[in-house]
Amino acid sequence: MSEKEKAGRRGLLRAAAVGATATAVLATPGVSRAQTTTLRFQSTWPQRDIFHEFAQDYVERVNRMAGGRLRVELLAAGSVVGAFQVLDAVHAGTLDGGHGVVAYWFGKNKAFSLFGTAPPWFGDANQMLGWFYHGGGEALYKELLGEILKVNVVGFLSGPMPTQPFGWFKQPIERIDQIRGLKYRTVGLAADLMAEMGAAVVSLPGGEIVPALERGVIDGAEFNNPSSDRVLGFPDVAKTYMLQSYHQRVESFEILFNKGKYESLPAELQAIIRHSAEAASADMSWKLQDRYSKDLLEMTQRQGVQARPLPRAILDAQLAAWNNVIVRLEGDNSSPSNGPFFKKVCDSQREWCRRVGNFFLRYEASQVAAYNHFFASR
Repeated sequence: MSEKEKAGRRGLLRAAAVGATATAVLATPGVSRAQTTTLRFQSTWPQRDIFHEFAQDYVERVNRMAGGRLRVELLAAGSVVGAFQVLDAVHAGTLDGGHGVVAYWFGKNKAFSLFGTAPPWFGDANQMLGWFYHGGGEALYKELLGEILKVNVVGFLSGPMPTQPFGWFKQPIERIDQIRGLKYRTVGLAADLMAEMGAAVVSLPGGEIVPALERGVIDGAEFNNPSSDRVLGFPDVAKTYMLQSYHQRVESFEILFNKGKYESLPAELQAIIRHSAEAASADMSWKLQDRYSKDLLEMTQRQGVQARPLPRAILDAQLAAWNNVIVRLEGDNSSPSNGPFFKKVCDSQREWCRRVGNFFLRYEASQVAAYNHFFASR
């Protein structure tokens, strides 16, 4: 081989080596060399509650998909701040994020509860999430956070909840007059609704409800679902479980992050945080079918709980009370961030529910008829 041919071959080998190195650089993910960002993320739930488990399910999705670049560290309610202080703590940067419900911030602006404990014009909570992500709700939520309250947070809604039971009582609730003067725990717009019906409303975080009911500080209470209610100890202090209600027909979880911390993350990690909320939302809606149904049977078959439907007369009274609450809050003109914004959100929801609710009522065959056909005789 001539010197000229040898030189040419060496040049080709060098070019091939450079190309291989470049390919290796491109093929090696930056994840392995990136520094891990750790975020402190507190739920508003006691550690034993299934809601804290749902928060853990969300966190695990983020951590697995982030591939070592981001780690979200979950803490239970009270680890840093109380359940009702999580929004303020995330805003201030005391916490990097939190898992709760929008209704907990109801005292800051009543429109908050429209994104959580909305009036029962939604058919179910999945329809509410549909409005939020595809019907203009998210833009209104961002307006409330960023322009009206000016809090330094970003948030996502996740996890459609079934209709919440009216709750736990020492005796069955059979007449409307039993609600007048009743010391009753609830949160959000449901507090206005129950006050409209004559109850004396007390708002308490989840971990404080059963002790208050046991001591007689309250006469009745709702929290959310059979699994949470069972593990929190409701069957130990009351045996009457009133199901079916319009006080909290639809609700979902809220996932919050400090805005500055969130926006400092690379775009792909921001996407993981957001899309993990969607993935956790779907999984939660499947998991609860298994857990809630089992725990309701456990309470009624083994713990002496009497589960009763709320009478139709009380359901009708709830709907009538909702009318009064909505009219009053829409007409509150003390500031643009009260009545006018509240009505703006309600108008958006009504437009969505009129169209989407009509679609499903026309489109779906009766679930009751099909269930009775296959299972009622057994």
